[in-house]
Amino acid sequence: MDKASQRSRVAWAIPLVLAAGQLLWAASDGQSPDSLLQRADQFFSQAKYSDAAKSYEQARAQANSPAGLVLRASIGLVRSLLRVADFAGARREATGLIAKEPANVDAIVLDGDTLWSLGLFAEAEERYHEALKAAPDDSHANQGLARALAARRQLEEALVRAQHAVALSPEDHEPYYTLAFVYERLGRFADASVALQQAVAHFKGNQRSDELLLAKSQIRFLDAFRGREPFLTEPDIASRTHTVPFRLENDKIIVRGSMNGSPMLDFVVDTGAEMTVIGQRNADRYGIVPAGNTISAGIGEAGIRGLSVGRMDDFVIGTYHVRNVPVLIKNPPPRNMPRRESESFSPLSLGLSMTIDYGHHMLTFGRHLDLHGDTELPLYLYRLAVVRGMINGQTPASFVVDTGGEVISISTAMASMLTTRPARHIPLKVFGSSGWDRDAFLLPGLDLAFDRIRFENFSTVVLNLRAPSVLLGFELGGIVGHRFLGRYTVGLDLDRGKLTLTAPPGASASLRADPLASPAPLLLSAAPLPTPR
Repeated sequence: MDKASQRSRVAWAIPLVLAAGQLLWAASDGQSPDSLLQRADQFFSQAKYSDAAKSYEQARAQANSPAGLVLRASIGLVRSLLRVADFAGARREATGLIAKEPANVDAIVLDGDTLWSLGLFAEAEERYHEALKAAPDDSHANQGLARALAARRQLEEALVRAQHAVALSPEDHEPYYTLAFVYERLGRFADASVALQQAVAHFKGNQRSDELLLAKSQIRFLDAFRGREPFLTEPDIASRTHTVPFRLENDKIIVRGSMNGSPMLDFVVDTGAEMTVIGQRNADRYGIVPAGNTISAGIGEAGIRGLSVGRMDDFVIGTYHVRNVPVLIKNPPPRNMPRRESESFSPLSLGLSMTIDYGHHMLTFGRHLDLHGDTELPLYLYRLAVVRGMINGQTPASFVVDTGGEVISISTAMASMLTTRPARHIPLKVFGSSGWDRDAFLLPGLDLAFDRIRFENFSTVVLNLRAPSVLLGFELGGIVGHRFLGRYTVGLDLDRGKLTLTAPPGASASLRADPLASPAPLLLSAAPLPTPR
């Protein structure tokens, strides 16, 4: 996968990625704790989060800082670290804060926020509920719960929470991002545009910042659907289940489809992508006009990549026909790419559940599928579909379910957290949507577990997933691609929030063999992850 996938919209991811370059550290210069705290608050309100973190830390460190100021500085420090995507540092600070202030609502919410930032979604949601029991009108707790509910596709309830968070803090621009995210997931693009316009109006930082430029670009993209219902399908098509054959090529699932009346084209089925993805050549050929710009992050040395977003008027896969589909337009393609990037789509991005029968090469998708499997894992869809895995029996992590990816991998961040690390690193040549990941390597001897499915003494690809994690707002633990999924009939049930896996008769639920006999070059992703707009 390379990505973590794409599309847009959510709460803090914009400030997370774009504040990291503001390194105008404030020196204490003998200032009092109060003045340092005031300065930190000012930096924070101006979206200068790195400066804010430094000043909060200095205010807290002053020997004469009173207890109340230390608490306020600690809270501000955690919030600032989250916004510069220092997830591990934020978690450490929040753990210390909650140990000292176990009943403080801000501490409880930040405990949830930092759990979320590590991809521990269920634990984060529990903390938001706990905070709301104590303080039902806490804006941050309502915003956090809205995000958690949206990840479980409880969108109507998420909307209520997001609206309440905005009402409680109408001058804070960040809850509007969450509200826009939920509206967009509901297909209410006009309302999402209004929410983003409110975010722009209440943003107190640099008015020329990339954050504002990207938000305004997203507004233009949403407004391109004015008068058109996104994901429009006829009632008889929407109510049916659709099954199409596929072929496997280079570990990719490929189906045939048509865009804007085109001849039949190849599309990679890529659950690591949030939107349908097309190349610039086909966009030009079939009348798909860019309606906005964004930046993306993926695996590879380039890290950041510019992309366009637009609207596809008609999209047909088998018996499924949908109109007004958001698309990501890849232009230009990465240089020195070993294989041409393909068009791709994911039923998940269209709001559809799906099954992949690898044995019979059949893809089935529809609005409501009642799926069951030998193994069932809780599924969260927060821009990307993720499930919980365990590394070496002690490190939980969120793994992207990526049918467009090839291997099972973990992130460099997760690899650095392992208490016992194999001494041998095997260099590996990996190409992602942002170019070559020249730091990738093969790490032997890991144990990975997904419920009762276990990979023992397993050689695992290690990838730099930092850029996608920053844009998502949580640490990607790794990716499960074809070499994991291809052993099962795979179901992704959005209604019930679960990944189902059914193995062929007689197949083992554990695997001890290494996934790669030799470290051959790998192409890991069809689609990059754009920044939330």
